[in-house]
Amino acid sequence: MAESSTETPVEETWYAPDVATFGDRLAGAREAAGLTQEDLAQRLGVRLTTLQAWEEDLAEPRGNRLQMLAGMLNVSLTWLITAEGPGLAAPDAAPAPLSPAAEQTLAELRKLRARASGLAEDLGRVEQRMRSLLREVA
Repeated sequence: MAESSTETPVEETWYAPDVATFGDRLAGAREAAGLTQEDLAQRLGVRLTTLQAWEEDLAEPRGNRLQMLAGMLNVSLTWLITAEGPGLAAPDAAPAPLSPAAEQTLAELRKLRARASGLAEDLGRVEQRMRSLLREVA
């Protein structure tokens, strides 16, 4: 079927309110940010099941969490809620090619993110151990 000149491009309608839900936009932004559900839930300080309920449109986050989500996922709060404003392009939109220096910098960022995630897990384990020790003393 040929596309008529009056049709709106896919890039502009992919996350539109009549096409995608809040949960769809949240999941798409999370994936575009390279985060798993577990990663995002941990960063937000919520349970995994809470984040899953948001993405499945079974629940909605409160205002403070919405602001945190928008910031962490690099989308506007308005886009996250209404699909208007700065958000994500359609998944099929081809990204502009990056220079070798930019690719190298992205690789370095990925390594740093992995190290930071590992450190966060280590901190969590040490914190749990410390809490156990403090309970024993009390």
